[in-house]
Amino acid sequence: MTVLSLKNVSKSFGSLKVTDDVSFDVPRGEALGIIGPNGAGKSTLFNLVTGNLTPDAGRIEFDGRDVTRMPAMRRCLDGVGRSFQIPQPFEKLTVFENLLVAATHGRAASEAEVLEPCTEVLERTGLLPKSNTAAGALSLLERKRLELARAMATGPKLLLLDEIAGGLTDAECQSLIQTIRDLHSGGVTIIWIEHVLHALTSVVERLLVLDFGRVIGIGEPGSIMESREVKEIYLGIDV
Repeated sequence: MTVLSLKNVSKSFGSLKVTDDVSFDVPRGEALGIIGPNGAGKSTLFNLVTGNLTPDAGRIEFDGRDVTRMPAMRRCLDGVGRSFQIPQPFEKLTVFENLLVAATHGRAASEAEVLEPCTEVLERTGLLPKSNTAAGALSLLERKRLELARAMATGPKLLLLDEIAGGLTDAECQSLIQTIRDLHSGGVTIIWIEHVLHALTSVVERLLVLDFGRVIGIGEPGSIMESREVKEIYLGIDV
């Protein structure tokens, strides 16, 4: 079953077209990676999927429903979860309290109803020992984990990760990759934007390449990275 479907989606800001007739499907249980140079339209694409932006043309379907004009909060409640590139937790709240905020609002539930799911998310993301630590006292890796955990606390059917591995050391990156791999193995459908290619290709089944808002390739990671066009546009290699 298809969880997300974009059909001929376009978005412009003035004369600048940042999303240009984009179409692709994401089956339930898949991990799809998105790569492209800076300014390719990756974050805009996420904003269209989450409802923070509305397309000028095209159709977006989530879980079999047309959500093209649906607001962001409604999509979150229906199962679209997202992490952001720069973690911005409630620093004076504990890790567990941060999850409670995300879960109660993202699920439209009471604190009592989300206590167990939040504890489970802390276990799955490796943050259980930090439950009572103030978010402002966390290391960068722990803040990245908290960003991931807050997205998971909303109970997503689709998890969007925006450059979550950026800024980490190689050892920290490997640790986070394993957590994401475990989440995906547990059935979480993922779309992941990332510049750290070895992180991305160790998890995803397919890669989608964007350039100037256009999809220039989508498929198995190995074949995509060997594509002449991808090497020329994304890697800057004159083939």
